[in-house]
Amino acid sequence: MSQVRGFIPWIAFVVMATRIGWGYGALTGLVLAGGLLVADRRAGRAWGELVIEVSGVGFFAVLGGMALAAPDSPLKDYAPAMSLAWLGATAWISLAIRKPFTLGIARRSAPPEVWGLPLFYRINAVVTSVWAVAFTLNAAALAVLLHEAPHATAAVIAVKVAGFALPALFTARYPAIAKARAGV
Repeated sequence: MSQVRGFIPWIAFVVMATRIGWGYGALTGLVLAGGLLVADRRAGRAWGELVIEVSGVGFFAVLGGMALAAPDSPLKDYAPAMSLAWLGATAWISLAIRKPFTLGIARRSAPPEVWGLPLFYRINAVVTSVWAVAFTLNAAALAVLLHEAPHATAAVIAVKVAGFALPALFTARYPAIAKARAGV
């Protein structure tokens, strides 16, 4: 469950933005991401473990500001796709600086003696890459769908669910496969 926890504000945002409006979605996401961030810092979590939470606070603050400044902006219709694009950018940047965002999450359940192993890094780089690709493709698919068929609610939900479920399934299974291949 700890792997999903950081995505709760993002999921709540998409639900609220789709049902009530992008401003309320941004406010919900900001409150949840900020709350998780504060709770995790108080619990002693390092900043490196909180990449998604920090990214969420930034995104929801920016989007909330946009929603307040221009509530009728045409961007409001694409807020769910923008959130996925932001997550994709977060994942890609974390890879580019050689600090895959999943490292901090994985350290929560892995013993400290494996943190410095090349296999630990490699597994997290692969998992983060899968999330980066999924976020990017999901953002693009959702933007096209929202443009072409904005009222196709079932299709929009299916794209959103697949965009999280498929990489989550990969994340759950890949580490064991990689360890088995490595003979660990």
